[in-house]
Amino acid sequence: MNYDVVIVGAGPAGLAAAIRLKQQTPSLSVVVIEKAGAIGGHVISGAVMDPAALDELVPEWRSASGEAEIPVTDDRFFYLSAKKAWPLPALFMPRLMSNHGNFVVSLANICRWLAAHAEALGVEIYPGFAAAELVFDAEGAVIGVATGDVGLDREGRPGESHQPGMELVGCYTVLAEGVRGNLSKQAIARFALAEGAETPKYGIGFKEVWQVEPAQHRPGHIQHSFGWPLPDSTGGGSFLYHGKDNQVTVGFVVHLDYRNPYLSPFEEFQRFKSHPAIRRLLINGTRIAYGARAISEGGFQSVPKLAFPGGVLVGDAAGFVNVPRIKGSHNAVRSGMLVADHLAAALGAGRAADTLLSYDAAWRQSAIGADLYPVRNVKPLWSRFGTLAGIALGGLDMWAHQLFGRSLLGTLRHASADHEALEPAARHRPIAYPAPDGNLTFDRLSSIFLSGVNHREDQPVHLVVADAERQRRNEHDVFGGPSSRYCPAGVYEWIEQPAGPHLQINAQNCIHCKTCDIKDPEQNITWTPPEGGGGPNYANM
Repeated sequence: MNYDVVIVGAGPAGLAAAIRLKQQTPSLSVVVIEKAGAIGGHVISGAVMDPAALDELVPEWRSASGEAEIPVTDDRFFYLSAKKAWPLPALFMPRLMSNHGNFVVSLANICRWLAAHAEALGVEIYPGFAAAELVFDAEGAVIGVATGDVGLDREGRPGESHQPGMELVGCYTVLAEGVRGNLSKQAIARFALAEGAETPKYGIGFKEVWQVEPAQHRPGHIQHSFGWPLPDSTGGGSFLYHGKDNQVTVGFVVHLDYRNPYLSPFEEFQRFKSHPAIRRLLINGTRIAYGARAISEGGFQSVPKLAFPGGVLVGDAAGFVNVPRIKGSHNAVRSGMLVADHLAAALGAGRAADTLLSYDAAWRQSAIGADLYPVRNVKPLWSRFGTLAGIALGGLDMWAHQLFGRSLLGTLRHASADHEALEPAARHRPIAYPAPDGNLTFDRLSSIFLSGVNHREDQPVHLVVADAERQRRNEHDVFGGPSSRYCPAGVYEWIEQPAGPHLQINAQNCIHCKTCDIKDPEQNITWTPPEGGGGPNYANM
């Protein structure tokens, strides 16, 4: 199938690129493929949205989408000790941390509305198709993607329902896969796009949606916190966003450069909800949704080269998340719009399959660069000095930008990759997490049930362990088997057998967060896309 532009991923970046292309040049043929079974099925975000980019792309979104009903009315920050919540004066917060003018939204629902808008403009959108590999021409330029086969059995052999994948070929290919996408990883490695950039950094973000008692609900109220239950040496924090219909989003983020292999981000999230300030909000409520995903945290200095022969990176695939603001969707939309402008110009000039250097050169001078540059030192300071000192220093650095237009620190480097931060189990003690009570705190299996996760069980395992013996010697024997703790979905289990420990992979549980691909200490686990349509099915995330 031949197109002018092939877009992989129907998130905010990919859909923004498709819409902008058709706005610029309606005659262009544009296709978007999405691995989820339905648009929005794999989209999960906080989300308090900065509306500036969407206002520019599709001004009518506010009235037409139904997602601009809850403006932020109250914005609070807290430091948590084990029993207390200490408010931080708004006066101390740099201007860019303000959320007034933003909206509490469901990003999945916004993507559903954007997809319908794109289709009305003539964009072809195909959910349920996972892009499995890049397609190259004779000179090595990317000319499209190939979707994965459907109907393979566990050993990779064609079964009765087998259907081969197909190639979608275009003049240019846009990779809008989100964080740690499999094709983005391939492109970054093949074309050395990370040369000159700092190592990427990541977090894992959890989200639950709760229906709370009406007396506890305050539409438009949002709060962020840091501190308990995480130790000062482990970065992270929380968010509470009051949306519509008595619903509250409860979120928790753990930076993946933590050192203790016994730490379980999922269990820390469950502990967080037992804090008195959180418990009183949720205690008589009902949990109605759960999900988790990796978050790009490297920021300005970790963004790789964005253009390669025949293709580009956009959105979270490029790493455009603003860490202190806990926002990336506005920059995802901006990057889709920006790349569409440069693609339309290139196609208008008759070009194809070359390197879109103009896009790569433009983002730093765009609104994306203006958003990321002033906060570029927050993550390195947090990683080096811990939560209390790191946030204080990061705040001072942001104030320096606000008052003087520059940082006194220049641009700091990231210390190391997240998988390198993990320390051997012998240096740490196991953490005794409390048992879930089933009312406020929960186990993994009951949680992933709410995610709607589903995979056809008789298909090749999509979580590829390159060397099983190496995994045992290293991850299990040295690091104490952290995969069973860092995975938020119970995918990995170390089972003791007479012949020794065995790593069991429950691939059908996978919610596609990519944490294993990031945190495995030997980088011996690779996340690959399962059969199209598999994974979580988020309804309102």
